[in-house]
Amino acid sequence: MEVRFVTPDAGAQPGELSPADGSGPRELLAYRSAQGRWVVAAMILGSSVAGIDSTVVAVALPAIGRNLHAGFQALQWTVTGYTLTLAALILLAGSLSDRWGRRRVFLVGLGWFTAASVLCAAAPSIEWLIAARAVQGIGGALMTPASLAIIEATFRPGDRTHAIGTWAGFSGVSSAIAPFLGGWLLEAGSWRAIFLINVPVAAVTAWMTLRHVPESRDTSASGSADWPGALTGVAALAAITYAIIVLPSAGVTAPQFAAAAVLAVVSAAAFAVTERRGSHPMLPPAIFAPAQFRAANAVTFVVNGALGGFAFVFIPGLEIIAGYSPVVAGSALVPVTVVTMLLSGASGQLAQRIGPRPQLVAGCLACAVASMLAVRVGPRADYWTVVLPLAVLFGLGLASLLPPLTATAMNSAPDSLAGLASGVNNAVARVAGLLWIAALPPITGLTGAAYTDPAQFQSSFGQISWICAAAFAGAAVLSAAFITGPGRSAPARTAIIQTPLPHLACPVAFGHAPGQARGPDSSPASDPSRAADPPSPG
Repeated sequence: MEVRFVTPDAGAQPGELSPADGSGPRELLAYRSAQGRWVVAAMILGSSVAGIDSTVVAVALPAIGRNLHAGFQALQWTVTGYTLTLAALILLAGSLSDRWGRRRVFLVGLGWFTAASVLCAAAPSIEWLIAARAVQGIGGALMTPASLAIIEATFRPGDRTHAIGTWAGFSGVSSAIAPFLGGWLLEAGSWRAIFLINVPVAAVTAWMTLRHVPESRDTSASGSADWPGALTGVAALAAITYAIIVLPSAGVTAPQFAAAAVLAVVSAAAFAVTERRGSHPMLPPAIFAPAQFRAANAVTFVVNGALGGFAFVFIPGLEIIAGYSPVVAGSALVPVTVVTMLLSGASGQLAQRIGPRPQLVAGCLACAVASMLAVRVGPRADYWTVVLPLAVLFGLGLASLLPPLTATAMNSAPDSLAGLASGVNNAVARVAGLLWIAALPPITGLTGAAYTDPAQFQSSFGQISWICAAAFAGAAVLSAAFITGPGRSAPARTAIIQTPLPHLACPVAFGHAPGQARGPDSSPASDPSRAADPPSPG
C-alpha cells in the first residue's frame, strides 16, 4: 500500500518550483494549462508501464512455467525477485529523487525498467528471467516515488488534488485494460511480448517527460544517501525469502537453509545497527516510537501479506483449476479495483466521523469471508456465481479498511516525519507481500511441478484461502485491540493507496475533521505536511 503526501518542493517558495540547476525559483503549473496536462499524461504512462507489467506477469505465470520448464518455486522468484528489490530500495530511491532531481531519477528508473524488460523478453532460462526481474525492481523503485513526487512538486497547491486524482483514476483504468492486453498477447503470441510492450510505451513516456516535465529537487536535503542500509536491507530480505521458500522441501537441517538463515540474521542485525548509528538513516528507529504507528503497520503487514499471497495464486488458479482463459482470469480482480476506487473516498470521510476501528474490523471481516468463498473455485467454476461475488466482497472490504488504516498510520506519526511514515507504510506492505508469497505455496504443497496438476493446485489453493481468511480475521482482532479512536486532529491530507492487487491505486482524503477551522496560514503551501483540498470519492 503506497502512501505519498502532497507536499511542495522544499527548496521552493510557496507557489514556486526549484529548477534542476537550482538557479532560481520557477512558477508552479496550473492543472488546466497545456504543460500541466502533459505532465499528468507522462506520469500516467510511467505508472502504467510498471502497473501493466505486474498485472500481466501474474496472468502469464502458467505459460512461463510451461515454456521454460520451471517449477513453482522458480515462478515464485519471478514475482518475489521484483518485489524484493522494489521493497528494499524504495525508501532509498525516494531520498535520491529529492537529492538528485525527481525528473532525472524518474527517467533513470524508466530507462532501467525498460532495459530490464528487454532482458526479461530475451530470457533463455528461468534463472535469467528471475535475475532480469530483480533488475526490473530497481527501476520500479526509482520510478515509483519519483512519479507522484513530480506531480506534488510541479502543480499549484489548489490544483494538486485534481492532478493526483486524474493520475490515480487513469492508473485504475490501466489496471482494467492490462488483463485484456496481457491475455490477448498471450493468446496471440508469446509471454515474451508482455515485456516488449513496455518498450514503445516507455519511449513515448521518456519523450513527454524530457519535453514537458520540469525538474525539481529538495534543496534542503543534506547528507549522503544511506547505501549501507539499502545493501544490508536487500541482503536480509533476499536471505529471509530464500529460507522461507526452501524450508518446506529442504528441512531445517539442509545446508542451503542454514546458510540463508545465518545470512538473514547477520544482515538484519547489520541493518539495525546501520540505521541506529547512521547519520542519515533511511529508516530511523524513532519513526516507530508511537504505539499507534506500530499497531497500524502490524495490521498493514497482515492485511497486505494475506492479500498478496491470495492474489498470487488466485489468477493462475482460475486458469489451471477452472480452465479460464488468460483474459478472463486476469480480469477477475477488476471488480475489486472498481469497487475500491468508487467507495474509498466516502469511506475515508466516514472514518473521520466515527473513528477508524469499526471500519477496520468490518473491512477485515469482509475480506475474511471473501477468502472463505474462494474455496468454491473448482473445475468449470461459474464466473457470475463463484468469482464475481468474492471479488465484489473483497472490494467492499478494502474500501472499508484501507482509508482508516492509512489515516491511522499517517496521523500517528509526527508531522515532521509524515513523508517518511508514508514510505515506511508502503515498504511494510511490499515486504509483507514478498514474504507471504514466498511462504504460502511451499507450506501448502505447491512446489515443483505440482502446479500443473489441477487437483493438487485446487487443494493448495483451498488451504491458502483458509489461511488468508484466518489472517484477515486476525487483523480484525488486532484492529479491535490496538487501534484507538480518531486521535489527534490533523490537517487535510491526501494519500495514494496501492495494494498487492495489481494495479490498485486510489486517492483518499483524511485527517481534516468536519467543521474544523482552518486559519489563513493552513494552506498546503505554507506547511509541507498538509495537502490540498480533499478529492471527491473515487
